[in-house]
Amino acid sequence: MPRVCGDHIEEWVASSLLGDEAARNSLMAYLEPIMRSFFISRIGSRVDVDDLVQNSLIRVFQSLGDVREPSSLKSFAMKGALYELHDYYRGRYRGKELTASDDLPDVVITSSEATAIDVARALESLSPHARRIIELREYGFRYAEIAEMVDSTEAAIKMQVKRAFERMKDLLVSLVLLVSLLLLERL
Repeated sequence: MPRVCGDHIEEWVASSLLGDEAARNSLMAYLEPIMRSFFISRIGSRVDVDDLVQNSLIRVFQSLGDVREPSSLKSFAMKGALYELHDYYRGRYRGKELTASDDLPDVVITSSEATAIDVARALESLSPHARRIIELREYGFRYAEIAEMVDSTEAAIKMQVKRAFERMKDLLVSLVLLVSLLLLERL
């Protein structure tokens, strides 16, 4: 889509509110590359960028009537983009990771294995992204360094580490309970 000059934003907003499809398309052509570069700078060039841009544009056009100053449309749109980015960091755009309540693989545990819970199995239950963050943290990298490595924010990394450890803890607790039950059955 060719880049559109934003000299007519106020006019486009007013016309869009009246149902002018050409004005709406002009606004979209103006906002799309701005949002795309915003998301690429935050999460890199991924398939998710298209979804984030599209959802941000939908968010903007659904609430276009709430714009107080048409000249500040870019600020308004970027706030919507920021909300979409927050949803992305909260996991809305990622596949669901295995948790303790999901189907766990069949585990055959001998009495010698019962004393050593396999942390590697808990790590495998995480997404590759979450596993990488946990591994980098365990190697001693600071949150800010990890955020830079995976092209994210420090706050998002802290939350992902917290959630990953919670998932691992839940899985390990489930494994301990399973081992305890198996040992009780043998008695």
